[in-house]
Amino acid sequence: MKNIEQAPLRKLLAVFAHPDDESFICGGTLAKYASEGVEITLVSATRGDMGRRMGNPPYLNRESMAAARELELKQACECLGIRQLHFLDIRDKTVEFIDPDHLASRVEELIIEVGPDVILTFHETLGGHPDHCAIGKATTAAFQRAGRGALYFITFGDVMERPKRFGYTREDVVKIDVSSHLREKLAAFRAHRCQTEIDEWVWLPDQEALTRFGDYEYFLKGDRKALQRDSHDLF
Repeated sequence: MKNIEQAPLRKLLAVFAHPDDESFICGGTLAKYASEGVEITLVSATRGDMGRRMGNPPYLNRESMAAARELELKQACECLGIRQLHFLDIRDKTVEFIDPDHLASRVEELIIEVGPDVILTFHETLGGHPDHCAIGKATTAAFQRAGRGALYFITFGDVMERPKRFGYTREDVVKIDVSSHLREKLAAFRAHRCQTEIDEWVWLPDQEALTRFGDYEYFLKGDRKALQRDSHDLF
């Protein structure tokens, strides 16, 4: 009887700042790769305890926010097919004040432990929120130290459909077709209940809500290895 060689397990490590970053920004991509058997590990630097949205009508406060958002994130991970979740236990809105070298060392340890083929994080200047930029900068430094995988930066909406406005070319951008995974993305949006209850469109009938999503999610190539890869596939 012949031994059937199995393809090596592909691994993706996503290092973000808050619960909901994974769903709101690149939920379709994570769901797509999870459905293809990629092992996904998600790292959230904080539990989102300083989030301004507290439900609609409000039912959370500063004391209850972190536990609620942790539970919502776990539910969103189930929707997207994410199996591994880690928190860095940093207080929300303070990531930028953590010693950069210490933070990079913590992320480096996770990179070595997970051994990812792909690492996703925020761009250190295009991330928008200070927490986003700080965790992106630390993850980039950790990636450079560890020398594992290929690095990509998540981007918002379809802004990288026209990358020249940001000093990039189309060769720097990966465009992922997520059209077959929008239902999982919507389910993850709804899992983050306290953050989305105020957005009426999220709770419309599925077919109406799904029209609010684009069919593609965009990523910037963050290193030489990524630049050598396809423009429609992170792997």
